[in-house]
Amino acid sequence: MLLIRRPNKTPEVLRDGCVATIGVYDGLHAGHRLILGRVLDAARDRGLPALMFSFEPTPREYFSVTTPPARLMRFREKYGALQAAGIDVFYCPRFERALSSLEPDAFVGQLLTQTLNVKHLVVGDDFRFARNRAGTINDLILAGERYDFSVEEVGSVELDGERVSSTGIRSALLAGDMDKARRMLGSPYRMSGRVVPGQRLGHTLGFPTANLKLNRKLSPLAGIFAVRVLGLGDRPLDAVASLGTRPTVAGVEPILEVHIFDFSADIYGKYIDVEFVSKLRDEEKFPDLDSMREQMHVDAAQARQILACV
Repeated sequence: MLLIRRPNKTPEVLRDGCVATIGVYDGLHAGHRLILGRVLDAARDRGLPALMFSFEPTPREYFSVTTPPARLMRFREKYGALQAAGIDVFYCPRFERALSSLEPDAFVGQLLTQTLNVKHLVVGDDFRFARNRAGTINDLILAGERYDFSVEEVGSVELDGERVSSTGIRSALLAGDMDKARRMLGSPYRMSGRVVPGQRLGHTLGFPTANLKLNRKLSPLAGIFAVRVLGLGDRPLDAVASLGTRPTVAGVEPILEVHIFDFSADIYGKYIDVEFVSKLRDEEKFPDLDSMREQMHVDAAQARQILACV
């Protein structure tokens, strides 16, 4: 998949046009995947590349610097998911003042037409664009008549009467409802990262952990979880994980610590995926390390039992 961040002119791969969609696409949930499926089908029918147009940072991060929503996906995770979905081109300019101030007609004329040469655009039924989200789907349809591209609107996906959305997934994760998040996403929620050295406290307590820095401003979830680890062999590995600030040892920065069951290999520097299967409990502060160790044994036993059944 070709990544484009700052094109000075229409890239050669888009010379004949493309089929595109636009949005933040945080989490790539069932609604997003329905739209991407339509993009891929339309691209194949027209013999054109399938393009995703997104932003970095996200608009909500840009406008809410102090209180941005927790990201479901880091940029690298989104890139990997789009590549796996079959997208050919990922156009992801930096979201800044110049881009945020474009009026709807300028957004369409400068970006969709002049830069990306869009021939067919697929968007969700709640799509808005340009300055102050002033642009509507009807604006796109009218602009398409002017600039010679077609527009396809895709309806929302609902789960138990609720519209599937990134906001809904964040709420489910925050509440510890991993099953609801899984059904909205279409697969278990996961985080990815490179294993980095830690304080080796887990090793001292008899629970050596693989430590992953979150590399995000806020985490969409916290607590103790039954998880599975991917990327260390041909099959997922059962594990128990802690995601939080480690209040018992006066931690400050959130970190993901994963204890893989019956595993002893050196994996420093490895890039792994962690799938969250079930939440066991909230993070808590213990009076001493012995109390924490005792609870870790309970957590590990509970995680083993849960993972044996799913």
